[in-house]
Amino acid sequence: MRDTVVDGLAQVEEAVRDAVRSADPLADDAAGHLVRAGGKRTRPLLCLLAAQLGAPGPLVVDAAVVVELTHLATLYHDDVIDSATERRGVPSAQQVWGNTVAILTGDLLFARASVIGAGLGPEAVSIQARTFERLVLGEMRETVGPRRGEDPVAHYLQVLSDKTGSLIATSARFGGMFSGLPAEQVRVLVEYGEQVGVAFQLADDVLDLAAERAESGKTPGTDLREHVPTLPVLLLRRAVADSSAPAGSAELLADLDGDLGDDEALADVVARLRAHPVTADARTEARRWSARAVEALAPLPALPARDALAAVAEALADRTG
Repeated sequence: MRDTVVDGLAQVEEAVRDAVRSADPLADDAAGHLVRAGGKRTRPLLCLLAAQLGAPGPLVVDAAVVVELTHLATLYHDDVIDSATERRGVPSAQQVWGNTVAILTGDLLFARASVIGAGLGPEAVSIQARTFERLVLGEMRETVGPRRGEDPVAHYLQVLSDKTGSLIATSARFGGMFSGLPAEQVRVLVEYGEQVGVAFQLADDVLDLAAERAESGKTPGTDLREHVPTLPVLLLRRAVADSSAPAGSAELLADLDGDLGDDEALADVVARLRAHPVTADARTEARRWSARAVEALAPLPALPARDALAAVAEALADRTG
C-alpha cells in the first residue's frame, strides 16, 4: 500500500505543477508560488489513503489534484484577508505582487480545480460546489465574528469545521467514491474528515506558540500579531471573563489585544501564553478531536488503509507537543 500511495502522491505533485502553468508569465509565476514553496499535501494524502480501502479507479489522482488546488486557492485568499506576510517560509503572494494579483491568482486556481473537477462527473462537481460554499461561509463567519450572545469558542469550532473540515472531508470522500466503496463507508470517511479537519487546525493553533518555526512555515506568534482568533486566546478570554483565570491572566490578555508589532513584545506574549494553562487545554482539545476521528473509522474494514488514516489523525495531535 505504501508504494502505491507514494507513487500516487508523486503523480499528484506533477499534475498540480502542470495545472498551475500558464502561457502568461505573470500568471505562471504567481500561481506556482506556493506550489514551489512545498507543503504537506495532507488533503491528497487522505484522498489516496481512503482510496486504498477499495479498488482505486483512474480518477482518484485527479480528485486529489482538485482538492489540493482548491486548498492552494484558499491560501492566497486567506493571506490577503489576514494581511499575512509569510506562508510556507516564503513571502506571501500579496507581498510579492500585491492584493489584487493574489486574489485573482486564488480565483485562477479555483477555476483550474473546477476544470479538472468537471471530469470527475456531476456528483463530484456538486460536492465540490457545496464544499466551496462552506469554505466561503466559514471565511465570512470568521471575518464577522460571533453574533451577540453566541459562544465565541463554539463559533470558532464551527468556523474551523467549515474552513478546514469541509475540504478535508471532501478529500476522504473522493477517495472512497472513486475506489468503489459503498455509500455507508463513504459517509464514515466524511465524518472522519470533518473531525480531522478541526483537529488539524487546533493543532496549528498550538503550533503558532511553538519555540521554533511552526510547521506551517509561519513565524511563531504570527496569528497573535495579526490578532487572528485561536483557541488558546479564546479560552483565555473566557477564563478572564469568568474570573476563573490564574493571576496575571487579565494583564496577558490586555497585552495580546495590544500592539504586537515589536518583536520583543511578541516574543514575550508568546512565551507567557505558551506557559498558561489555556494552551494545555487547547492541546487537549486538539487530541480530543483527533480521537473522535479515529473512533469514527471503527465501522470500516480492518485494513492497513484504515490504520494509516488513524495514524494520520493521531500524528496531527502529536504535532502539538
